[in-house]
Amino acid sequence: MSEALTPETPEAVLDDAADEAGEEEPIKQRKNGLYPGVSDELAESMKSGWADTELRGLKPIAQAEHTAARRAALSARFPGERLVIPAGNLKTRSNDTEYPFRASVEYAYLTGNLTEDGVLVLEPVSGGHKATIYLLPRSDRENGEFWLSGQGELWVGRRHSLTESEALYGIPASDVRELTAALREATGPVRVVRGYDAGIESALTDKVTAERDEELRVFLSEVRLLKDDFEVGELQKAVDSTVRGFEDVVRVLDKAEATSERYIEGTFFLRARVEGNDIGYGSICAAGPHACTLHWVRNDGPVRSGDLLLLDAGVETHTLYTADVTRTLPINGTYTELQKKIYDAVYEAQEAGIAAVKPGAKYRDFHDAAQRVLAEKLVEWGLVEGPVERVLELGLQRRWTLHGTGHMLGMDVHDCAAARTETYVEGTLEPGMCLTVEPGLYFQADDLTVPEEYRGIGVRIEDDILVTEDGNRNLSAGLPRRSDEVEAWMASLKG
Repeated sequence: MSEALTPETPEAVLDDAADEAGEEEPIKQRKNGLYPGVSDELAESMKSGWADTELRGLKPIAQAEHTAARRAALSARFPGERLVIPAGNLKTRSNDTEYPFRASVEYAYLTGNLTEDGVLVLEPVSGGHKATIYLLPRSDRENGEFWLSGQGELWVGRRHSLTESEALYGIPASDVRELTAALREATGPVRVVRGYDAGIESALTDKVTAERDEELRVFLSEVRLLKDDFEVGELQKAVDSTVRGFEDVVRVLDKAEATSERYIEGTFFLRARVEGNDIGYGSICAAGPHACTLHWVRNDGPVRSGDLLLLDAGVETHTLYTADVTRTLPINGTYTELQKKIYDAVYEAQEAGIAAVKPGAKYRDFHDAAQRVLAEKLVEWGLVEGPVERVLELGLQRRWTLHGTGHMLGMDVHDCAAARTETYVEGTLEPGMCLTVEPGLYFQADDLTVPEEYRGIGVRIEDDILVTEDGNRNLSAGLPRRSDEVEAWMASLKG
């Protein structure tokens, strides 16, 4: 990795004080850089001799009509108030390296823009709001920012100009470096989405309240409960890529046996980066008893023939919609008799859960249906004392089922998390909602209440289910679920 000449400040040449004074602050040299400075002749040379790279004739992004409708709904909910929705800033990983940037869901949902430091502002006007997207413009070549700043375009890549951004996103664009000063002078009621941009929040510190800001966050979470056509298409893209990622893993299980769970993680990640933006969450590549750890993301354990592999992974699209799929696979291609018994019980529970997903049903219905099947199996196997109604009333099955049977899915893997309980968990399913159905049974390696042969077996099956007008659609139906179909599928992939 090459050395930039300057510190890793996203503000580049201007700090707040210099910005307000209208003065440029000199670009600082890196403490231990190899060049002591920049000669006047070099500085002058770098100012000129560059081609015009402005992009003309750009068409709006695919979701521009949808993001406009979403902003209109937000405007209608908070008339007469200034609304501020930041994308967020780069986060330092160590010293002068940053984590890959991911825009805040609220900002991306309303704009389609995914770049750091962006801010969407809705200014109240007669009859609604005027939207402005504040972004970093192209790097300044006159003052050397583009090649001297650690975040200059020569180092991190070209940005869209403000004119280009207006064409792409259908929103008037302005320089974000002018925003904090303007917000400090703002009057009237203001709401901001917190937690993404400390500088923006500081500029509004005497104008906002936690309660009012939380109302904004909750609204932007609840409005995502219903997916529009564009979002459904993106979720299907995410799932289709995820299916191919699972196929990739099955083809290289022999290499994973020779190495570790890391080989599985890396194989799926390759598919996610080739076809999407990234993985939607840390892949769970849990072989053997690691399958009993719900969020096993260390992925550093052995992969052994005869054990099960619980693979819980999802590709995230370039528009930040993620799949969330789980299959529990026999590493050698064939379930043992006990593994199949446990797997088939989870499959039966999932079938009951999926059948309960339909318009007008209570959100809890699919969870209750799946838990009942699992409780019945545990009683039947003599692992817990019945009757089943007693087990469910006391929640005794939870020792082995552990988690809820699903969650909303979208731009976050656990989407709409800030929604009110009465509209989410206590709510009613409607067409356009997308959720996971993922029952599981987990017999911990040290659980002395079950026979020894059960210990260390964990099974989860998870699919992404869209509520439709007449029932539901399994977006991840491209991956087999029934145990015999899983075995046949794995055999076909292994040749």
